[in-house]
Amino acid sequence: MTGLKVNGDSLLDRKAVNGNTNGDTNGRTNTNYIAEECPNDATSSTSANCQQNVMDNTELAEIVAENRIKMVINEENYSYELIKEIADFFLERTSIRPKIGIICGSGLNSLADNITDAEAFEYESIPNFPVSTVEGHVGRMIFGYFEDMPVVAMQGRFHYYEGYPLAKCSMPVRVMKLVGIKYLFATNAAGGLNPKYKVGDIMIVRDHINIMGFAGNSPLQGPNDPRFGPRFPPMTNAYDRHLVRKARKVVRDMGIENDVHEGVYTCLGGPNYETVAELKMLRIMGVDAVGMSTVHEVITARHCDLTVFAFSLITNKCATDYDSSEEDANHEEVVMVGKSRQAICGELMCRMIRELAAEAQEKNGTK
Repeated sequence: MTGLKVNGDSLLDRKAVNGNTNGDTNGRTNTNYIAEECPNDATSSTSANCQQNVMDNTELAEIVAENRIKMVINEENYSYELIKEIADFFLERTSIRPKIGIICGSGLNSLADNITDAEAFEYESIPNFPVSTVEGHVGRMIFGYFEDMPVVAMQGRFHYYEGYPLAKCSMPVRVMKLVGIKYLFATNAAGGLNPKYKVGDIMIVRDHINIMGFAGNSPLQGPNDPRFGPRFPPMTNAYDRHLVRKARKVVRDMGIENDVHEGVYTCLGGPNYETVAELKMLRIMGVDAVGMSTVHEVITARHCDLTVFAFSLITNKCATDYDSSEEDANHEEVVMVGKSRQAICGELMCRMIRELAAEAQEKNGTK
């Protein structure tokens, strides 16, 4: 016996397995490791040669473990080169160079209806891109102009509960970074935990609590590529204070002060909604609204030095009492409330972008 192979391949040469071409991990090849005895080599009959070529169990275990680690990294983390390929796909097909990236939350896809000169790309047509599987998420990347500002908008995001790792859920943020954006505007549908919040209210996200991160689940997990950002990015100004102040002015100008709040958001893994005990715990921690997205996207955005603004549409009130009269949360209600408040959310987004454009013109010395 002259050595060991895994599934017919040399252990030393075996490579990690990637997902399929659309970036999904479903249907990937079997990666069970089966040790096979190699055929005898007539020219290597001495015991010294055998000892040199045969690996003991410890060496085998180390190589298998190393390859499993490589497999996980390759499946869950997109490399800089792969993300650049996706960005180049867009840059080769549109002349629009966006400054703002927009993520449309559940029921808020109509925000993208305000985009003019739109050029749309279905997620299925984008190489190495996941697909959204949730009702209320269309699944398109749209380039165009929003209040004369070049933008790119995601009509549909990716969630952890769909089976995607967090790095893959937030990968489009890095793609948008490489196509040129400087700002990320994220929206979401959320349950109102603060008792002052009503269904249909808007919460400007002042900060977040990264519950999933407490368990070590981060979109930045794994090797860090400094071309995106530092190994240990700060999060003390995750949601830009300057943009929050601008939002306050916009809200006053719109006359909707009674319907808009500032608060703390958190993301849970889903897809189930929260128990009463869990909601009580979150409220004690200082959470005002709870959802299943946004936090990992913001972490990824701040890692690559994007300026972030976000708001939540309160689509249901969370029950923090076992005898609560609040109805059980359901996705149909989330989508319905999103559609009913799309006009006000769209105007808020328009005005925020208008303010940003005016500020940019002022800095450039133009009117």
